[in-house]
Amino acid sequence: MTRKRFGATEHGHRFQSLYRSITASAVLAWNRGRGMELMHRAMSFAALGFLTLVPLLILVAAADPASGQGFARWLGQGLGVSPSAQQEIQQLFGRPGQALQRTTAFGLAALAVFGLTFGSAVQTGYERVWELPTARWHTMWRHVLWLAVLVFFLLVFVNTPVTSESVVEIVFATVGDLIGTCLFFWWSQRVLLAGRVRWQALLPGAVATALGLLGLRVFSRVVFSPLIAANAVTYGPFGTVLVIQSWLVGVGFVVYGGALVGRLFHENRTYRRIQRCIDAGGP
Repeated sequence: MTRKRFGATEHGHRFQSLYRSITASAVLAWNRGRGMELMHRAMSFAALGFLTLVPLLILVAAADPASGQGFARWLGQGLGVSPSAQQEIQQLFGRPGQALQRTTAFGLAALAVFGLTFGSAVQTGYERVWELPTARWHTMWRHVLWLAVLVFFLLVFVNTPVTSESVVEIVFATVGDLIGTCLFFWWSQRVLLAGRVRWQALLPGAVATALGLLGLRVFSRVVFSPLIAANAVTYGPFGTVLVIQSWLVGVGFVVYGGALVGRLFHENRTYRRIQRCIDAGGP
């Protein structure tokens, strides 16, 4: 009887300790996110991402002869929306063949400026996550490299849809997407932070970002698909733009939030390792 009570008491202490740890971590994450203006940076990510990625991917889709339906099909696959919602996205954008014909030198120059600004904004967000000083101007080449790899990653990701209904193939494709996304954001943090944070410390943030984007894709299929159809009836093409912009805000929140969660996990793991070393070396 005493042994049972002791076991129940020990189990209760462990539960309370776990609850306090989770609560403290949540409060710390909230304070850190508020300190770095997480939602504001997510909205800036959405605005710059829409100005940069959408025109750029339209041009790439127009230049790719293998793409028969252009950027709208790719965006619909990236969002994970239903076929009916994808038709609304298709109506929002012009035909791919018209993109190259209507592109001007001013448009390309503006696209280049927005692209560099977008890379700089993401770098600044990562710097705020790790509380690092702003990198010097000669690291701007990293923005160009990151944007080029990002576009390539997006094209590969959305141009390889899973058409089979086999559960095994869907699982393998999902795992492949997770690994690819994790590797990209692991590399992105390292490049944009100019190597000021170790690879080992950046890995938890990359894993959290990959899992968060997977959850966002599932959420967009459940929520954004009916919203696109409803907003298209209510507001016309502008309603579709609102939904896409909202999705980009979610992407920005996951990108910065995932990096923040990764840093908190790394700090907690480092603290526990130091504490074990102290306990092992103590009397």
